[in-house]
Amino acid sequence: MHDHHVAQYRRLFWWMLALAVPTVLSSGMFAMVVGYDAPGPPWLSPVLGTVMYVWGGRPFLTGAVSELRSRAPGMMLLIGLAITVAFVASMGASLGLLDHGLDFWWELALLIVIMLLGHWIEMRSLARTTSALDSLAALLPDEAERADGTRVPPSELRVGDLVLVRPGGRIPADGVVVSGSAGMDESMITGESATVRRSEGDRVVAGTVATDSALRVEVRAVGDDTALAGIRRLVEAAQNSTSRAQRIADRAAALLFWFALGAGLVTAVVWTLLGQPDEAITRTITVLVIACPHALGLAIPLVVSIATERAARAGVLVKDRLALESMRTVDTVLFDKTGTLTKGEPAVTWVTSDEVLGLAAAAEADSEHPLAKAIVAAAKERGLDVEPASEFVSSPALGVSARVGSRLVRVGGPRLLDEVGAEPVREAAGATVLHVLVDGAVLGALTLADEIRPESREAVRALEARGVEVVMITGDAEAVAASVAHEVGIARYYAGVRPEDKAGAVKELQDEGRRVAMVGDGVNDAPALARADVGIAIGAGTDVAIASAGVILAGDDPRAVPSVMDLSRATYRKMKQNLWWAAGYNLISVPLAAGALAPWGFVLPMSVGAILMSASTVVVAANAQLLRRVRLS
Repeated sequence: MHDHHVAQYRRLFWWMLALAVPTVLSSGMFAMVVGYDAPGPPWLSPVLGTVMYVWGGRPFLTGAVSELRSRAPGMMLLIGLAITVAFVASMGASLGLLDHGLDFWWELALLIVIMLLGHWIEMRSLARTTSALDSLAALLPDEAERADGTRVPPSELRVGDLVLVRPGGRIPADGVVVSGSAGMDESMITGESATVRRSEGDRVVAGTVATDSALRVEVRAVGDDTALAGIRRLVEAAQNSTSRAQRIADRAAALLFWFALGAGLVTAVVWTLLGQPDEAITRTITVLVIACPHALGLAIPLVVSIATERAARAGVLVKDRLALESMRTVDTVLFDKTGTLTKGEPAVTWVTSDEVLGLAAAAEADSEHPLAKAIVAAAKERGLDVEPASEFVSSPALGVSARVGSRLVRVGGPRLLDEVGAEPVREAAGATVLHVLVDGAVLGALTLADEIRPESREAVRALEARGVEVVMITGDAEAVAASVAHEVGIARYYAGVRPEDKAGAVKELQDEGRRVAMVGDGVNDAPALARADVGIAIGAGTDVAIASAGVILAGDDPRAVPSVMDLSRATYRKMKQNLWWAAGYNLISVPLAAGALAPWGFVLPMSVGAILMSASTVVVAANAQLLRRVRLS
């Protein structure tokens, strides 16, 4: 929808700009103001102006009718009133029915072109690049393999069907494991970075991945009954609830509409009572035309356009201008832990010795498990010489074994120690501990945990320096959450939170009177991102998280969040300055055009008012350009 509007306004703008040039140059009033003889036949401006009013003004006229029907006057009604009054007055002047001084063809042309430019910029800033709901659907595999070997789309599965999920494959529907055991990557749904072992009798969720072994799953829920569909509904409901917010420009336009209408009515009545009906018509039309929202139409779209461009150069993509505007009022930032404050992947945090790490890396070299990859990566980082291994065997829930030289090396968790009757040499709350056995004897151990981003501590300190409270939320256990929160300096956190409850945590904070920004990267974060006052997605995260947010960080550095806040505050200041200038022009020029100083011999000439109107647009545009100088932390 937004993309359609962008294309519509873009095409109309260029067509109207092409028509506006001859319309303005052939306008007798414009020629008189500038001081030259208008070229072309006298009917050229009326003909081209009429085409511009009917064609270029159509979006505004239809929008004005819609606002009238809904009894909610806004920018469209104000623009519709302005171009209609300018058209009627100009046509009347061209036909000799009204004073020649009411020739506003050039003003009509400029107004339509400027308003189309403003709305083109506005629609472009609002256009969304992805769809959250389509991204959710993309988590399902293209095909599901039934136990009988047939392949069907997930939509054709029925409750009770038995499906085969091969290593590395996605679960096509919610169900229960009937045979097999596999490490499940549920990070797309739960946010948990570590794989979770699922065996016979355990429930599995559509969209999750069997990392190391095959499973047979009995389908228990399909279609709208799946957990993924539930998250989809939460995202849709939250997005709809946040889309009703009124924009600043619409409120200003509504006030200006009533101001212009009231001023026009007062002008008509007063001049009529003074016994000058011709002057009443002239002054009233002049007032309504001078109240045209040239500057107001560009005041906010231009600022937002420059702000989003400025943000993009700093690695921040603003999808929703309302999100950028709202960021200045945020007093609480809720960070998802996994993939946001942490890297979202396991890393070796402690090891008994280089020898233990080297042997573990040798044994794990042929494994595709995330923990194995982390061990191999750690060995490479330390520059260890990893010997080649043979006879590799992976045993679900026990670990791996391989022959390294003449030694049998085994790497595994608590069940491996139970099997050989050995005692652990290392325990660590909130981390995965693997022991390394050589020829049946424990040689040492290593711990792995989701590595904390080094930038996270700086981001927390920067936000707190701005008076913002930082809160963390995670699906991880209490011990893991407490450890990470302490490490980065966060006092308040939510642990063990299910996907559907993350949006509830946002609501809980909002019920405390807080303005909440949510920062996350997973599918499980999508409802919370949409529910928050501002949703901020880490660009390296999932498509659905990105689509549900109003602000996207192109990188994975959480320090960009305070930068977004600084940009928001600077942008809002420019918005207010431009709105005051645009409205201030009308507050001063409209009474003068109406003849407020007529008793003292001064009435604002229409030509001077038109020049001031154009000057106000230039001032607004120049002021918006100053936003490029704002430094982001």
